[in-house]
Order: sequence, then C-alpha cells, then structure tokens
Amino acid sequence: MQFSESWLRTFVNPSLSTEALCHLLTMAGLEVEDENEGLITLKLTPNRADCLSILGIAREVAALTGSFLVSPSVDAIPAVIDDHRAVTLDVPQSCPRYCGRIVRGISPTAKTPDWMQQRLEQCGSRAISPVVDITNYVMLELGQPLHAFDNAKLSGTLHVRAAKPEETLRLLNGEVVELSSHHLLIADEAQALALAGIMGGISSAVDENTTDLFLESAFFAPKAIAGKARALGFSTDASYRFERGVDFELPRWALERATRLIVDICGGHAGPIIETVSTANLPIRQPVRLRTGRVADVLGVDIPLNRIEALLQTLGGNLKQQDDGFVITPPACRFDIEIEEDLIEEIARLYGYNNIPARPPRANLSMLPLPENVRTPLHIKQFLAGRGYQEVVTYSFVEAAWETDFAGNTDPLRLANPIASQMSVMRSTLLGGLVNVLVTNRNRQTPQVRIFEMGRSFLTIEAQPQRLAGLWAGSALPEQWGINPTRDVDFFDIKGDLEALFSPHSLHFEKMIHPALHPGRAARILFDGRDIGFVGALHPQLVQKYELGMAPVVFEVDRDVLLSISVPAYREVSRQPAVIRDLALVVSQNQNVEPLQAALRAAAPPVVVDISLFDVYQGKGLADGQKSLAFRVVMRDTERTLTDVEVEKTVALLVDAAVHYCGAVLRG
Repeated sequence: MQFSESWLRTFVNPSLSTEALCHLLTMAGLEVEDENEGLITLKLTPNRADCLSILGIAREVAALTGSFLVSPSVDAIPAVIDDHRAVTLDVPQSCPRYCGRIVRGISPTAKTPDWMQQRLEQCGSRAISPVVDITNYVMLELGQPLHAFDNAKLSGTLHVRAAKPEETLRLLNGEVVELSSHHLLIADEAQALALAGIMGGISSAVDENTTDLFLESAFFAPKAIAGKARALGFSTDASYRFERGVDFELPRWALERATRLIVDICGGHAGPIIETVSTANLPIRQPVRLRTGRVADVLGVDIPLNRIEALLQTLGGNLKQQDDGFVITPPACRFDIEIEEDLIEEIARLYGYNNIPARPPRANLSMLPLPENVRTPLHIKQFLAGRGYQEVVTYSFVEAAWETDFAGNTDPLRLANPIASQMSVMRSTLLGGLVNVLVTNRNRQTPQVRIFEMGRSFLTIEAQPQRLAGLWAGSALPEQWGINPTRDVDFFDIKGDLEALFSPHSLHFEKMIHPALHPGRAARILFDGRDIGFVGALHPQLVQKYELGMAPVVFEVDRDVLLSISVPAYREVSRQPAVIRDLALVVSQNQNVEPLQAALRAAAPPVVVDISLFDVYQGKGLADGQKSLAFRVVMRDTERTLTDVEVEKTVALLVDAAVHYCGAVLRG
C-alpha cells in the first residue's frame, strides 16, 4: 500500500517527523518497505486488510500516537430524482449487501481536479476519467471498492448471481474470460455486466459519452472472491481488498462519499440509494473475551488495567469490562480479531514490542531416561560417520525420470503445484538424490564419495516410510604408498558396512532383480525373514546415462527396523584358549554360501563362537560343477579347556549338518 504522507495528515496529524512515523509503524508490525519524498510504502500481511486505505492507516496511527482521528465528512446526499434500479441477490451468501444509485445528467466534458489526480498518482494510480478516478479515489481513501456502470446500457433489474456454464464476459482489460459456476457475476436481464468484486465488463463501461450512471457499492464475501482473479491470470485492486475482507458496514457510506464527489465535479442529479441486504448472511462479529491475567502470562509483562482498557478502546468496537478482564466486539473492519490471542497481539503491538523486556525463559528441566539398549537416529548417523560416510539432505521433490530410473515407478505421487518443473513428483526411493550428489562431486573431480541420507519416502498418500540409504563410489581406500594398486569399491565393501550396522544381529542376502541395480550384483536384504531393503552396484545403463564413469555401490533399508534392534550386550571375555578347526566342504557349483553357513550355525553347539568363510576354490582336484568352501570354526568355553573328544564331536556335528543340508563332502 503506497500513500502520500500529506494525505494521511488530513485525517490524523501526529507531531512526528516522517522518519519517526515510519519507525512507529514498523515497531507496530506494519513493515515499511520504502519511504521517499513524502511517499510511504507499507508491506502488509494478509490479515491487515483494514490498512489498505488512507483512513485505515490513519486509524492505526491515531491508536499508536493517541492523536485525534478526523474521519472524512460524509453527508447523506438527498435524492432529487426518483429514478432507481432494483437489485436481486440470487446468491446472498456470496453478496449479502449491495447498494446502488442512479446519477443522471453528469457532464461528459468534466475534468478530474488536479488535487485528485496528484493524490491518485502518489498512490500509484493514473488518472483515467472523472468517474473512474472518483471511484478509485474513494477506494484508496476509505477502503471500499466501487464500480460505475453506464446506466443507459443496463436493462431491467440487476442480479448478483453465479455464472452459467460456458458463459463468457469481455472485461475492461479486453480479455474474454470463460466462466464457470464458481464465478460471481453482476448481470441485468439481458447479459452479464461485471465479474463481481474483480473487474467490470466492456459492454456496460462508462465512456466519454456517458451522462447517466449507476453506482455500485457492495460487500462480497472473501471466500467468493479469493483466488478467482489469480486463476484468470491477473489481479485488481478490488479483488485484492475483497479477498482479504472489507468492512461490511462501509458500502453505503462510501457510496454517499462517491456521489458527493461526482455531483461536485461532474454535476448531475442523484436518485435514492437502493440497498439490498441479506442480514442472515452478513458476517457476525462475535464478542471476544480477554482475561487480563492471560495478557501477563503471554507477554511476560504486567500492563496496568487502565492502560489495557485504553489500548482496546483504540481498536473501536464495543468494549465492556468484566471481573477478570474485558469483552470486546470487534469493529466490522477487523476480520483478524476472533480469539483472545488476537487481542493480546493487538495489546503487544500498541503497547510497543520494544517496551516488552526480553527475559530468558524459566523452566524446570530434568534429564529424561534413555535406555542404553535403544538406538536413535543420531546413533545411526554417528556410526556411519565413523565408517567414513558423510550425511546429505536432498529434496523430497524429484524429477519424474528419477522415479522411473531408480525405482521403476511409472506412477509416482505428483505435486499439484510443484516449485519447479524438474521437481514435480514425490520420491519413493532416496537413490535419486544420492546419485545427484555423486554427479555434482564427479563434476568437481572428487575421487571418493561415501554419503548417506536418512529421510522419508513417499509410496502412497498413506504409506510414507522412513528409509536409510547410502552410496559409495570411487576407491575402496585413499591412495597411499603402502597399497599398490588401489582397488575400486565393490559389493562386499558396502555389504560389510551393513552387517556392522546391524551387528550383533545377522542379515541374509538373496539375489534379486532391481531396476536401478546391476543384474548380477544386486541382493535383497532380509532380517528375521523380512525384506527390509536392497544393496548392489548401480546398473550400467544408469552409470552411462548420468556419466558417472564407474558404478557406485548403493543400499537402502527400512530405518524403523534398524531402530528396533537391540545394541550389542557385554559378555565376559573368556580366559580359556580358543580351538580352531578348518572345514573344507565340497559342494555343487550352484550352492550359495549364506544358507549353508546358516545351517552350520544352527547345528553348532554353544561352544562354537564363530563360523566364517575364508576360502573358495575351484579347479584341479575337483570335478566339474563343484567347488570347495573352506570355513574356519572357532570354539571356546568360558569355564574350562575343551578336550579333543569334544572338539571332534563338534566338528562331526557340523559335517553331518552340511551333508544333510546340501550333500556336501568333506574335502580330503
């Protein structure tokens, strides 16, 4: 809202300099965006529609400074002709009050006075014609948008109605708009005349030959106007005010003010005001109760009762005192006062935010119990950081192509109003964001990238699980003199990180086909028989598409499963020596290691503390289609030394389990 300081001072004249006035408005929560050569521009929040006029700002300044407010003198203009036009409210819930009057015999050659043109220009409006300038002037002065029709172009009764299907209207800006039933129209018996609360139509517009006017001043419900102009691709001063809320008691007063200016500047004879009102649909200003004790609790400062009363009186409305505070019925211009906290905010604003001391909060704090055997997201992040990963945070909004590439998802959740064209869908996997980070680092020649992200994936509106994903690309270890040559990271490096992350529990891995992973280097991750994620090397086609050079290894698991498992528990270290035996088992070429290892562990007695694979052999000495798997078995008892008989018996149990499970043969 831009306004002239000199115009403001005709309503209220505080003994303040321009700089002090701007500072006062700023401290009251009205942001002063610019001040230059007597012109002040306020950046208003949507709740302060009452300040979209000179009178509204003057009312605010008077409340802040205690100055006397001089409202414009508006006398009722007596009707000197009987001409009038009936108005019917077909949708009273959208327009509960409509005022109109006919003014005949205005001079087509009249000119807008210089003082009015100057004030309009200072507020950012250009002079057009006397009638249009007067309606704009009253809108800026009082805050009530008005519209003038050429009365000779109207036919019969006016209707405030909803648009008919496929109805069109050519507006004053020359644009022809296609309307639907949610648009509100002003129409006569023959045609649509104006888009209510937004813009008039060309067919009924005032021009240089107009001598008879029909002046409109109405209250349109904010819900009936909100968003309609923006949906059509433009905005107007009228729609900007109506969608935020205009004083519903103002239309008649504004119409009288506009009539006086028209008669004084253009001449003419005014008819009676026809006011059509649906009282049941007018906004109801409910009384709001304010407890003085609550003011002190919220603001942290004790304001005297008489000061609170004085501050509330500056708001207008009906104020009554009660035992524990006040009850105020807000004025019709303040749509933003509905609950007790709104009044407390007004008191703080008018009292002065800078007068409220800044005190640190006081509260009794106690340490909350956190069991040692419970994992938190922070613990997981610290663990991965300790293994060389860096955390990244990427957008949940991603490209639709990412969903196809990394999740095989051809029907992702689409955003109704994306912030950018390349961020039009919600992610169902975290891989796209990690690969995008890798691309950025590749472009900057970063040799090794180890990153992870913990975040939400969006499968459906209802299903939005938390996931943990990681990516490792480049060399397995930094280049150094002691390692030659340096090898690239592979599947088993990141598999080891996952096993350490879930330790002391075991994970199981099964071969799988995943749209984003290499067909021969991808595995499903199972925990207690449940599918909780996947791990593998990125698919060669994606490596080529995103110009990664070499395939990174990635994983993604269910975060909640990871949080639900218990942490390692302490066990006493045995003082007894360990007994180690190696078992070389000859099995079929197609035999997977993990299920065989699980079978051995299931058959092992308590003295077996570890069974691990340390060698795989194929070649001379073995038949075609066979391979040798060598397992190292570690046995120990915490109380005594194991005997040879016990050791041999344990080995025999393990061999029998291998024979029973997959027909293995102990290699000689």
